Amino acid sequence: MKEKVVLAYSGGLDTTALIPWLKENFDYEVICCCVNCGQGNELDGLEERAKLSGASKLYIEDIVDEFSEEFIMPCVAAGAVYEHKYLLGTSMARPAIARKLVEIARKENASAICHGATGKGNDQIRFELGIKALAPDIRIIAPWRMTDVWKMKSRQDEIDYCAAHGINLPFDASHSYSRDRNLWHISHEGLELEDPSQAPNYDDMLVLSVTPQKAPDQETEITMTFEGGVPKTLNGKAMKVSEIITELNAIGGANGIGIVDIVENRVVGMKSRGVYETPGGTILMEAHEQLEELILDRETLEMKKKLGSQFAQIVYEGKWYTPLREAIEAFVWSTQKYVTGEVKLKLYKGNIIKAGTTSPYSLYNESLASFTTGDLYDHHDADGFITLFGLPLKVRAMKMAEVNKK
Repeated sequence: MKEKVVLAYSGGLDTTALIPWLKENFDYEVICCCVNCGQGNELDGLEERAKLSGASKLYIEDIVDEFSEEFIMPCVAAGAVYEHKYLLGTSMARPAIARKLVEIARKENASAICHGATGKGNDQIRFELGIKALAPDIRIIAPWRMTDVWKMKSRQDEIDYCAAHGINLPFDASHSYSRDRNLWHISHEGLELEDPSQAPNYDDMLVLSVTPQKAPDQETEITMTFEGGVPKTLNGKAMKVSEIITELNAIGGANGIGIVDIVENRVVGMKSRGVYETPGGTILMEAHEQLEELILDRETLEMKKKLGSQFAQIVYEGKWYTPLREAIEAFVWSTQKYVTGEVKLKLYKGNIIKAGTTSPYSLYNESLASFTTGDLYDHHDADGFITLFGLPLKVRAMKMAEVNKK
C-alpha cells in the first residue's frame, strides 16, 4: 500500500502541479485538502481539477466560523497589528489551516503533509511551525526548497509540466498579482509593487474595495454592539462574528476603508511590499478600540497595548501554538470582561469617524471631565500631586545647577 501525503490545495497552478510531482517523485497517494477560510468563488471547480490532476481524494473543509471566533477574535481583542499597519489576515489563517491539515492527515493515516509556500516567504514558517507543534511525527514536504527535485522556476514551466502529464488546465503564463484571500482580507504582491518607487495600480488590483476617491460622496452610518469584547449586532441585527465581518467587508469596501500599502519586515530577514484590503477588519478593530477607550483604566490599557504588539509579532512569526501566545491571550480576555456597549461610526471616503460610544461600564465621568468644578475633584489637590510627581525633576535640576557652579 502506498504512503499517503496530504497536500494543502488551493486549486491554483502551483498546488495543481504539485499533485503529479508528488506522485512521480515520491510515489505517494495524494490527498488534497482545501481549507475554506472565506475565499469565496476561489473554491469553484476544485474537485474536478484535483481529480483531473491525479489526486485520489479532495477534502473541502469549511472553517469560516472557527477561524472567525478562535483566530480572528483573539487578535481583535488584543488589538494585534504588525508594524503599525498589517492586520494579520494571512498570519491568522495559517495556523487554522495547519490544524485542519493535521486533522485530515490523522484521519487518513498520512505520513506527510505538503505545502506550496515559497522559500522566501513567511507562510512556510507558519505552516511548518503549526504542523510541528501539533504533529511532530509527520513529515513536511516543501517543494520550493527542494531545488534538486523541484526544477520548475516559472508559471510556464508548471504549465508545461502539467501538459506533459496529460493535464490541460485553464491557466496561462500571463503575469498577475500574487494574492491571498480569506474572510478577513485579501493581500496583493508582485508586479509594480516590487518597486517601492511606483504607485499601486489600484484600478487593476482592488478586489474587495474601491479607492477613497471613487467612494460615494456621502457618509454611511453604522452601529455595532459588543459583549465581553465580541461583536454581537450590526445595525440592530444579531449576527455571528463571521456574518458581521462579511457585512462590514461590503460596507467598508464600498467606502474605501482599510486599504494599506506597506513595506514590512518578513521573518526570513527581507523587506517585502504588499497592499492589503481589510475593509471589515479595519472597522471592527476601530470600533473595538473606541469601546475600550471608555472602559479600560490607563494602566491596563497601556499594558494591553504593549502585549498586543507582542501578540502581533508572535502571530506574524507563526508561533500560534506556543505557551506565550496562550498566556497573552488569557490576559487579553481577562481585560474584555466589561468591554460591552454600543459604538456608532460614520464612514466617508476611507475615513472612520466617531459618532458616539456608550457602555454601562464606562469609566468616563462627565462631572470629573467637565471644566466646571464637581464634587469628586478639588482643584487644590493638584498642588500636592504636582509637587510629588515633579520632585525627581526638581531634585535633578538642583543637582545640575550645583555641579555647574563648580
